[in-house]
Amino acid sequence: MANSGAAQRPHPIEDLGRPPDFDPDRSSLFLDLDGTIAPLELTPQAVAPDAARRRLLDALVVRLDGRLAVISGRPLADLDRVLEGRVRAVGAVHGLVRRTSAGKIEAAPGEARLRAALAEISAYAATDSRLLVEDKALAVALHYRRVPEAAVASRDLMQRLASRLDLQVQEGDMVVEVRVDGPDKGAAIAAFMSETPFAGGMPVFLGDDLTDEDGFRAVREQGGVAIVVGPRRPTGASYALPGVEAARAWLWAGLGGETA
Repeated sequence: MANSGAAQRPHPIEDLGRPPDFDPDRSSLFLDLDGTIAPLELTPQAVAPDAARRRLLDALVVRLDGRLAVISGRPLADLDRVLEGRVRAVGAVHGLVRRTSAGKIEAAPGEARLRAALAEISAYAATDSRLLVEDKALAVALHYRRVPEAAVASRDLMQRLASRLDLQVQEGDMVVEVRVDGPDKGAAIAAFMSETPFAGGMPVFLGDDLTDEDGFRAVREQGGVAIVVGPRRPTGASYALPGVEAARAWLWAGLGGETA
């Protein structure tokens, strides 16, 4: 996929307007989870199945005729836990694992050096019980949301491990990860858009985090709609919504409104 200057140009989110009305009949919809359709919590496990989100996902699956995928940094099994298995097409671990709408699972090869990184990250996290290590098999995340003063030391550790073990560093909202080389969220969206039932629809992606910028770029390069959700920051998205509730309301409005 060729890069374009317009697709990569970051701009302040305050310059962005509200997105045009969501058109479910023309769209292929891609949603991040945490911070987009689920509120951010102190730990990943604190995010649980939710009745309101369940109604929204069920309505989207039916109206979009399957043209819905969730693209998240969470592992596949954890996405199925939170989403209650309601969404078949999923890009997990930031695109390193992808389950197609037909149920086929594609994954980047695991690396023994990631296990070495996990051991060192776990030893570091053991020095402060507020730090949380999340083993995603193809990535290891270090969450410091409960101890923000550990941000610099956490990033330094991950940068050293990535350099020594030939891994990639990926930063997010109060989390830093090391991961194996492979697809990102943008590559996952592009792969879905080449397949049935997504092909032919206009790609629409809602995300909140730095890791979603790859997805914004991929969607804009295909002439789609890239929407950043949440706090203001420089972004490659085209439009902005202020938070999770606004994102849900925008989706419901396109569906004709929530029903009881």
